[in-house]
Amino acid sequence: MRKIIILLSVVVSFAGIAQEKRPKLVVGIVVDQMKMEYLYRFSDDFSANGFKRLMNNGYTFHNMHYNYMPTYTAPGHASIYTGTTPETHGIVGNEWFSRSLGKEMYCTDDASVTTIGDGSEAEGKMSPKNLLTTTITDELRLATNFKGKVIGMSLKDRGAILPAGHFANWAFWYSKTGAFVSSTFYGVKLPDWVTQYNSEKHYMTYIDKGWDLLKPISVYNESLADDNPYESKVNGVKPVFPYNLKEMFAKADAGIIRLLPYGNDLLEDFAKKAIEKEALGKDEITDFLTVSFSSTDYVGHGQGPRSIELQDTYLRLDLTIADFLTYLDTNVGAGNYLLFLTADHAGAENATFLKDNKYNVKNILPSDIEKGLRKFSTDTFGADLVLDYGNYNLFFNRAIMKTNGLEMNKVKQSFKEYLMTQEQVKRVYTEEEILANSGNDYYLNFIAKGYDATQNGDLVILDKPAYIEYGATGTSHGTPFSYDTHVPCLFYGWEIKKGESHDKKAITQIAPTIAQKIKVAFPNGTESNVLEEILK
Repeated sequence: MRKIIILLSVVVSFAGIAQEKRPKLVVGIVVDQMKMEYLYRFSDDFSANGFKRLMNNGYTFHNMHYNYMPTYTAPGHASIYTGTTPETHGIVGNEWFSRSLGKEMYCTDDASVTTIGDGSEAEGKMSPKNLLTTTITDELRLATNFKGKVIGMSLKDRGAILPAGHFANWAFWYSKTGAFVSSTFYGVKLPDWVTQYNSEKHYMTYIDKGWDLLKPISVYNESLADDNPYESKVNGVKPVFPYNLKEMFAKADAGIIRLLPYGNDLLEDFAKKAIEKEALGKDEITDFLTVSFSSTDYVGHGQGPRSIELQDTYLRLDLTIADFLTYLDTNVGAGNYLLFLTADHAGAENATFLKDNKYNVKNILPSDIEKGLRKFSTDTFGADLVLDYGNYNLFFNRAIMKTNGLEMNKVKQSFKEYLMTQEQVKRVYTEEEILANSGNDYYLNFIAKGYDATQNGDLVILDKPAYIEYGATGTSHGTPFSYDTHVPCLFYGWEIKKGESHDKKAITQIAPTIAQKIKVAFPNGTESNVLEEILK
């Protein structure tokens, strides 16, 4: 009898080990182009139940940064979920000139698949095939023997596809038709609930009500005046409240939702429908939902970080987050879900605004930089040696160099000397310098981590702080400076204690931390550094 009891105890013990404790649902939220500063600047106007609930009841990393350049959307999403940088995962931009292919490519291009749903042919030729490493969502699928569901969604294809990884059940993104679409990489037809949702044309609810300020104008004292000179038009319309969205829609299509805060509301509504119809978080096998809010990026690019439009977008997103948390509490259960919120990059101040306030910087168009490079080449070498310039990368036309008997090292040195005479340029690095990075040059480390030798350029340019390769209105991002790298990182929910840290952290720590938290393997390319504060 005693032997039987001991044997049963051993069996129970092993069963306990096998049954790892995990949340029912992991929710990853990425807010496109969100600066950590916005959580401070707009704090007085936020509700108690959105961003403040996450910060007051969860764990806040105040000093989270990207650790590579270029800080763009696709590399950002890939790095969050793989726990590594473009050097390893291969997503070196949103689109880039590929040295090995000799042509421009888009981060999620896949000519072997087709659109499913009401979208154009081009909108659906997308998959994660260009992502070279696994994601934390992939590792969850493997750990649960593909029983745990993974669904990714965004207004942008890249914001849905890259977080969801290679083994996702589905990734959905928004079409200019107003429908959420996908590709045959994931299935032969959309789930019935998505088709039904699309048929209801939810976007029209927002078009019909227009866009006016959420709160009295006096609340927006953290922003510049409405209709300031640093804003672009919104789809051809003067950037002044209120916006007549019916007129804008009549002249365009349902894609205008992307330019409005309502794009975030539409996505949240779709996320709630996915949780309901896919029964996410309804059993003991962990599921993973990735949600990327893109409207913040469109508004930031167009109207800039000091616009009333941007502030209103964040005040509305705060309410959207609050509503989503309430939904999760009710439908998954408070304490049953693990949620994190971060951003794929931050964003620069408008350079003209800074210049007008006596900071001697400026914006410069990439097309003007390229024009100058081509003129220098023709004047110096008698031939245009510039194959491509983009994403701070300069590629040389090696065929023309060979025809003209030019040595690569001499060409590189000559162009490097020319570039260093340009007002905006701080440093220029050659491929050889990047690949031989010793770790002693702070900014070279950023460039090396974002550099794939099979895809990136012969030279990489680092501009001076606050200079921006963009137009005179709105803003952009892409540099290794803190205004582009400093993003929020909030953890909330399942086994997350209240707290905060001001130690500097790297975005690549998120995925391995989640892996440790939910007891699955690390993504295969991760650097494996974790955020110990939320594992204790």
